[in-house]
Amino acid sequence: MPYRAIAFETGNIYHLYNRGNNRQNIFFERENYLHFLRLIRHYLTPETVEILAYCLMPNHYHLLVQFQTGSVSQQMKALSLAYTKGMNARYNRVGSLFQGRFCSIQVDREAYVVHLVRYIHLNPVKAELVSHPREWEFSSYREYAGLRQGTLPQLEWVQMLTGATDAYQMFLEDQSLPQEVSVRSLMLDE
Repeated sequence: MPYRAIAFETGNIYHLYNRGNNRQNIFFERENYLHFLRLIRHYLTPETVEILAYCLMPNHYHLLVQFQTGSVSQQMKALSLAYTKGMNARYNRVGSLFQGRFCSIQVDREAYVVHLVRYIHLNPVKAELVSHPREWEFSSYREYAGLRQGTLPQLEWVQMLTGATDAYQMFLEDQSLPQEVSVRSLMLDE
């Protein structure tokens, strides 16, 4: 596979995502989601990235991260490989689980960060898996809404832009996703 054209830089924010090979599921049961979250904690340490938001969907995932080091390519590769090996062993399957390398887009404006966080948290609603984001266990929405005391997402920066718990919930429900965000970075088409 060709090398990435994007140059990762310390301090920048990136939307990292990937989906299942042939758009097939990568998570098959609740334990798979929890296992992936444990692997995220193991491979994407606070010294490497700050996770601002995340959502794990049946056939893909979204991570919004701020780099603490110049690159996380090796950590993301190790994460994908460890998860694939685990799923292959658990379900007696072979071959790749993901469609390829993870995708990444630099997020260079605060407004873009805010709208992307909203998109990530509304993803399960858009896919009609739940009627409200609080019902989806595998995203950082519950931390932002004050419904769970998680330690994976770093909330401060986004909350500074959107407001804390109640303000964030109103922000999420009151605004629609702008066209600018939905065109380029949100190419997964669930």
